[in-house]
Amino acid sequence: MTKTYTTVQGDTWDLIAYKLYGAETGAAALLDANPELSSIVVFPAGMELSVPEYTKPTADRLPPWRR
Repeated sequence: MTKTYTTVQGDTWDLIAYKLYGAETGAAALLDANPELSSIVVFPAGMELSVPEYTKPTADRLPPWRR
């Protein structure tokens, strides 16, 4: 079963990623799963996005300035 997320007015890719995954880094996974919406920067309310599985990178894989 595919998970979905319905946008609220003012959502952005990184904000949605933070809401769903607890990290803005998940925005790339969301974009990859929803390529037809990649031109949208700020979402209107009511758009449905596919939500893929995502695992936040561990601190040892992040560059030093992001740890």
